[in-house]
Amino acid sequence: MDHQLNQFRDAILHAADQGQALCLRGGGSKDWYGREPVGEVLDTRAYHGVVSYDPTELVITARAGTALTEIEALLAQQNQMLAFEPPHCGAGATVGGMVAAGLAGPRRVAVGSVRDFVLGAAMMDGKGELLHFGGQVMKNVAGYDVSRLMAGSLGTLGLLLEVSLKVLPRPFAETSVRLAVSEEEAIRRLNEWGGQPLPISASAWCDGILVVRLSGALAAIKSAREWIGGDEVHDADTFWIAMREQSNDFFAQAPVLWRLSVPSTTPPLSLPGEQLIEWGGAQRWLRTHDASPQTMALVRAAAKDAGGHATLFRGGDRSGEVFQPLAPAVERIHRNLKKTFDPSGIFNPGRLYAGF
Repeated sequence: MDHQLNQFRDAILHAADQGQALCLRGGGSKDWYGREPVGEVLDTRAYHGVVSYDPTELVITARAGTALTEIEALLAQQNQMLAFEPPHCGAGATVGGMVAAGLAGPRRVAVGSVRDFVLGAAMMDGKGELLHFGGQVMKNVAGYDVSRLMAGSLGTLGLLLEVSLKVLPRPFAETSVRLAVSEEEAIRRLNEWGGQPLPISASAWCDGILVVRLSGALAAIKSAREWIGGDEVHDADTFWIAMREQSNDFFAQAPVLWRLSVPSTTPPLSLPGEQLIEWGGAQRWLRTHDASPQTMALVRAAAKDAGGHATLFRGGDRSGEVFQPLAPAVERIHRNLKKTFDPSGIFNPGRLYAGF
């Protein structure tokens, strides 16, 4: 793989010398996320393969261009998984793209985000230098944890080459139940259950129906079902995969999709459009028909007033700002990090924020 690394280095140094933008990309399955991609494509898929996998230590290390399906199939052979349930958003999804996007699925509320499972990373910076951060154990960092900064950075800091991830065993058993409740009642119940030792691994409310997934030992699931009630959901795996991949009717019929991250106890938000609630009430999806400046201001004001933030997730003007504007102090940190790792500003410029 040294030849491939040399090719990456040559492309980066040439782009820096010419002041040309590079669009870092794996399978391109998440090109729609963030602001509009620009620059010459630097495809990572040639740099692929599992470097190491130790099921007993619950750690896997893979090159960034490795297909996500390959990783998941390998883990499944040992009855293990990427616990945060990363969405694929297409057949070409890669491990590097998964980390760069930083998106997690329904189980995120129970286990944590992509960032929480990144143990170490190797990257190439804007000077063509190979950098290593973290390692293959949880307690490996003293000071700034750069490897986890790569999660959600959308390739703006550097070319991710390799990543070590913590994995988890698959649950011994799972079942899902559904209840007919109002939005307000769903939020109340989810927060009440969240304070109890219940094995809830996912939840979703939409159009008067609350679906809850229970994972763990059979005795714990049985006890939780008696507490929660409801009817069993048949073919629950299909339901949760559709939630993860946003392929169900709610998402498929969304001309414009907003994602609001708010405190889980936030009451129902009075906003135009239809809503879907995940993550115990902490993630609110809003489906609208426009992304006008007036709608954007209304949605972001509602999220900010609740103590959260809003993202124009799909649709709308991708040349505008799709993420909630940063506070001045936080923006300075972002810009300083960008300048440190990418002094020429060639990596996915403007993908997170304009001028960044």
